[in-house]
Amino acid sequence: MNQPLAYVHPGAKIAKNVVIDPFTTIHNNVVIGEGTWIGSNVTIMEGARIGKNCNIFPGAVISAVPQDLKFNDEDTTTVIGNNVTIRECVTINRGTSDRMKTIIGDNCLIMAYCHIAHDCIVGNNCIFSNSSTLAGHITVGDYVVLAGMVAVHQFCSIGNHAFVTGGSLVRKDVPPFVKAAREPLSYVGINSVGLRRRGFSADKIREVQDIYRILYQKNYNNTQASEIIEAEMEATPERDEILQFIKNSHRGIMKGYFKSN
Repeated sequence: MNQPLAYVHPGAKIAKNVVIDPFTTIHNNVVIGEGTWIGSNVTIMEGARIGKNCNIFPGAVISAVPQDLKFNDEDTTTVIGNNVTIRECVTINRGTSDRMKTIIGDNCLIMAYCHIAHDCIVGNNCIFSNSSTLAGHITVGDYVVLAGMVAVHQFCSIGNHAFVTGGSLVRKDVPPFVKAAREPLSYVGINSVGLRRRGFSADKIREVQDIYRILYQKNYNNTQASEIIEAEMEATPERDEILQFIKNSHRGIMKGYFKSN
């Protein structure tokens, strides 16, 4: 890296083949891995840990202090995995004393104007479309897709392989493998297209559908449905993942969609 029009703090640890475009600022206590490209007018602040082969587009601000009045300048971090693309004007805040870090997994695409707040944990292979916003302390699984302008309430969880449609307000937890839509946010089916693309067999997709029929279409409460699923459905990784997600949900899972008369 030899870019006289960028500012890189002497305390930053930058791999030799990182490319940094003009007018970018990199603060102290930053680590950037091999093969990463950083566009112009990017600001990377203290505590950033950025992996290999990432692409960070102009205007992004990475690892700014949390927008949380309880933050007291704790030594926290933002950890970004390998092969992550962060588009224009994305903001990602570092952690607070709650989790001490904000984490973005490998192979994620974070599109323009998204915001990821403090203490969020985002899994691998996620896609967040333009202007989607995560409040603090949110947990997102692997292969999650948020369409444009989704807003997620603090402390919510979104399970693996879930798809949330554009403009949605996520106030409750979204279980794995589902599509979520409408207002208030509701179960509208499983994410069958996404599951097929990721190699799930037709039998496995039917199994997941059968589980969610019991949970959302049989007029059971969550406890009753979970007991029936555990008793009547064969134990599989997918079944157990769904049951564990429901058991661990602190905000409660979203409801099913019912048409009003």
